[in-house]
Amino acid sequence: MAWGRIGALAAVVAMATPAAQAQESTNRVAADTDWSVFVEESPRECWAVSAPKETVNTRDGEPVQVRRGDILLFATYRPDRSTPEISFTGGYPFASDSTVGLTIGSNEFQLFVDDQWAWAGSAEDDQRIFAAMRAGAEAVLTARSSRGTNTRDTFSLFGFTAATEEAQRQCADD
Repeated sequence: MAWGRIGALAAVVAMATPAAQAQESTNRVAADTDWSVFVEESPRECWAVSAPKETVNTRDGEPVQVRRGDILLFATYRPDRSTPEISFTGGYPFASDSTVGLTIGSNEFQLFVDDQWAWAGSAEDDQRIFAAMRAGAEAVLTARSSRGTNTRDTFSLFGFTAATEEAQRQCADD
């Protein structure tokens, strides 16, 4: 996991929750749409990130109220990569024997899990997911927690292309 992202989590949560709106991040460089762009200097990473527009939690097919941490979808650039790494944190530990499903339009992908994080399996998978996200309207992530809760998080892709272009530009600058 890119530890530089942790500093931005509070700022993104601040965007999504009224109670935390007073918090600010010093590394946020753009936020014109549903996506924000952040830059971390050491190590150099630039990312576009968004919180979900809708979250549904179920157990045995019935909606349930559960407490989750930060729920965020990332596209992270590093100076040595032209395509971003796509990652997701669901705000809870994923079931260890599971994957996270990612649906964008008619495209379906599987992300590998490690505790509360999920990633594509390869740079090629990142490229395919990135292309689908640029062309899509929303991304739906479905997962299962270590406690058996099924989650469905829907993210708007409005502004994704502009945000990732800015993140890539920020990481290309010296």
